Amino acid sequence: MHPNHESQINRLNKIEGQVKGIKKMILDRRYCVDILNQLKAVKAAIHKVEQGILKVHIQSCLKNAVSSGNNQSVQEKIDEVMALLEKRI
Repeated sequence: MHPNHESQINRLNKIEGQVKGIKKMILDRRYCVDILNQLKAVKAAIHKVEQGILKVHIQSCLKNAVSSGNNQSVQEKIDEVMALLEKRI
């Protein structure tokens, strides 16, 4: 069973509102730097969601794999996390 990430919903709702605000800023032809600052804020908020989900994954999925004693499963979980980290921009 996969862990519950519902605790991230409020943060995602806030991000959704921020993105709508950015769209409005663009339509209103707001100053470029103001738009860029808001985009950076959204990126930081998404990063927090990502970190929260990764933490739960390590505490739950990876921990369960280790507890199972199945070395192949543990290696698969580690490889998944490493692949994600390698994609980071």
